[in-house]
Parts: sequence; C-alpha cells; structure tokens
Amino acid sequence: MPTPAEDRPMMAPAPDPDSAPFLQAAREGRLLIGRCLDTGRAFFYPRAISPFTLSSNVAMEAASGRGTIYSVTVMRTRPAYAVAYVELEEGPRIFTNIVDCDLDALRIGQAVRVLFRPAEDGQPLPVFTPA
Repeated sequence: MPTPAEDRPMMAPAPDPDSAPFLQAAREGRLLIGRCLDTGRAFFYPRAISPFTLSSNVAMEAASGRGTIYSVTVMRTRPAYAVAYVELEEGPRIFTNIVDCDLDALRIGQAVRVLFRPAEDGQPLPVFTPA
C-alpha cells in the first residue's frame, strides 16, 4: 500500500502582483478563487483578468476547500506520490497533489478537502486529502 511522500519538496511559486493575494490567503490557511463579475463564473488560478471575458471585472473570494477528484495519477517513483485535478465545489478545477492517504484507494469522484503544505521556500500551497 503506497502512501504519499511527505518529504517530496514542492517547487516554490514565483510571486508576482497577480499571485500575491492568493499566496497571502494560503499563508492564512484560505484557498482563493477568482470570480468573473460579468458572467458569475468562478475560475482558478485567481488573477486580475477573467479567462472568460478578458475583463478586469473580477473578484477574489474564499473557496470552501471542498471538492472531488476529477482525474488522478499515481506516480510510482521513489517516493510515490499522487497528482490530480480536483473539481472544487464552486466549479473550477485545480491541479494539485493528494496527500495523507493510501494512494491505491484514490478514485475519480472521491470527496477531498484542502490542506496547506509548505513549498521549498516555506510558502504554504494548497494540497488535498480525502474528506
């Protein structure tokens, strides 16, 4: 039964003005998503321009941190780990790591919740674990 490698380092994000609110929220244990105020649609990665309309009429909002596995791949390297697209309750999908679980038990449609783990530079980043 492979379990995720907790010591596998995550790359540090390259901060920029658009990512600053997202990274600050992560330091506070909150997951931010963007919302296009023209269409009402949520999106991830939160940024200053809507991917739907190319408008700057967007807002950043806290996500619930709940979702389901949309697709998952277990990397059978040493150490083994899982990457997945998680569909958030609010609609957008996020590419992420799945942690703290039996990798062989992961399934599409499985409920997950967000956790935050430090990247190489200590910046917390969102990862998910079965709910």
